[in-house]
Amino acid sequence: MTDQLQQFTAVWLIDFEFQAPPGERPQPHCLAALEILSGQRLRVWFDGNRVEVPFDVSDRTLFVGYYASAEIGCFLRLGWPIPARVLDLYVEFRVATNGKMLPCGKNLLGAMAYFGLDAIAAAEKGEMRMLAMRGGPYCESERDALQDYCRTDVDALAQLLPVMLPQIDMPRALLRGRFMSAAARIEWNGTPIDVNWLMLLREHWSQVLERLIAAVDRDYGVFDGNTFKSDRWAAYLYKHGIPWPRLESGNLALDDDTFREMSRRYPTHIGPIRELRVTLGQMRLEDLAVGSDGRNRCMLSAFQSKTGRNQPSNSASIFGPSCWLRSLIRPGEGRAIAYIDWSQQEFGIAAALSGDRNMMAAYQSSDPYLAFAKQVGAAPKDATKDSHPRERAQFKTCVLGVQYGMAERSLAQSLDEPEIVARELLRLHREAFPSYWQWSQAAVDHAMLFGFIQTVFGWRVHLGAEVNSRSLANYPCQANGAEMLRLACCLMTERGIQVCAPIHDAVLVEGPSDDIYHIVAEAQRAMREASEIVLNGFSLKSEAEIVRWPNRYSDERGKRMWDRVTGIVADITRGHDPVDGVIGYPHTGMSGTSLLQCHPVQSLHTSGQ
Repeated sequence: MTDQLQQFTAVWLIDFEFQAPPGERPQPHCLAALEILSGQRLRVWFDGNRVEVPFDVSDRTLFVGYYASAEIGCFLRLGWPIPARVLDLYVEFRVATNGKMLPCGKNLLGAMAYFGLDAIAAAEKGEMRMLAMRGGPYCESERDALQDYCRTDVDALAQLLPVMLPQIDMPRALLRGRFMSAAARIEWNGTPIDVNWLMLLREHWSQVLERLIAAVDRDYGVFDGNTFKSDRWAAYLYKHGIPWPRLESGNLALDDDTFREMSRRYPTHIGPIRELRVTLGQMRLEDLAVGSDGRNRCMLSAFQSKTGRNQPSNSASIFGPSCWLRSLIRPGEGRAIAYIDWSQQEFGIAAALSGDRNMMAAYQSSDPYLAFAKQVGAAPKDATKDSHPRERAQFKTCVLGVQYGMAERSLAQSLDEPEIVARELLRLHREAFPSYWQWSQAAVDHAMLFGFIQTVFGWRVHLGAEVNSRSLANYPCQANGAEMLRLACCLMTERGIQVCAPIHDAVLVEGPSDDIYHIVAEAQRAMREASEIVLNGFSLKSEAEIVRWPNRYSDERGKRMWDRVTGIVADITRGHDPVDGVIGYPHTGMSGTSLLQCHPVQSLHTSGQ
């Protein structure tokens, strides 16, 4: 064990017990710690008085935890400096077992069971967690019980570390631990929410739903009261000539994944009804985790997906429910937020990692989709998106379809064209980007041969009994995109940028309105650096959308639904005159989108240079 740890003068195993109600920052109760090189133990109870950090946090000291962002959140609450070196055994257990069956789960007890180690009983652990979540005041016996329980988790880490350590790639593990520190900072920040509007929605939600169904269904006629009728939906699809996937039974596929995919293909016809179904079926406004300071906070659930992406709770995170609800995001007075995302991230990753020169040239052009069309002679060299919109749309659909692993039939459905058109576009894609196709097939072949596939930083997924070649082909782009986002978050948070949330291939940042351009430039610089590190020097571009107070964030896909919902609320509350001062809008009767038209959102399309 000492060979892996010889670079450190101290190795502390740490665990906090704390209280963190939904949306709130953690409030630590106690700390247990063990320094394994000397055997020194610490046992600290926090009673509200300031406690100085009891150990060295420089890069000479390694801190070991299990889901360490929780511990780092307690460091932030206590005003302690964040440790320079963090090893998270939860993350390393995920690396070792990602894709494998885990009968006992991924938590600390599951990891102990996986390696055949003794641990505290699950029932006792649950009881102690409930005690910690309850909060004080605590009697002496309860304090002792919490501190003893805290020590048992540290003792579990002491058993787990030597078993796992021989398989841990320490430099890459420290990079993953570095992100857990960034995640703690992001969870600490949270996302600003318009609490007045949230309270109104919660208060009138049942009435809103009734009127929302009536408003949306006016164009469809597929609801009977609150019930979605599949036979009426089938009649609507037939009337509008929309082909729809079916189950083996012959019935229409009505799952959300199908609606999501079909809404991409037919946004005008399917988009509104999909938004309504999500709103009816998944949205529980009471579960949205908003703290007493008006900020949405929830655990990022880092490294949860097979590709290593974050998977925060869909009900607790503002970015989880239907996209129209994101219009609740609103910076405070004198503040601004910026949504910054990489431009065509997966296309750029595929181009760089495959070394396909045509693909890299297409990415570096102002319009990669049109560049592809020009490369194969389907559009003239001087074509623009205005002069050749149909060609651009077709080639864009083809590029995105290849990234999703679409075959001829599904691509033809997305194009709303015969399969022969899709077949020809796929042929042109293979002809234009041969190195990409060779690289993609080689990645799948490697996975099938060796039983795993991994990113440039070693995030790995192990193949199970059932192999989905489509998922394998897309894994390098998605998983390396996750690596890129994690690294960018590290760079940004370490440079003092206030990151509110990471979202797939984007970040939401915040700062004083007067400084927002500088903040965006620094964030884009960090994103560019992250792309160059992951892609061996190849730089990805990014775009930023800035929203200043008193405006609110708005997702283009949800604007129509937000207008409908806010209009309904305005009608319901008209007799109470809530708009002036309570909702936060001028007394003009304007909906959310109307106000944005008066105070336009600023968009920046830059490479971050």
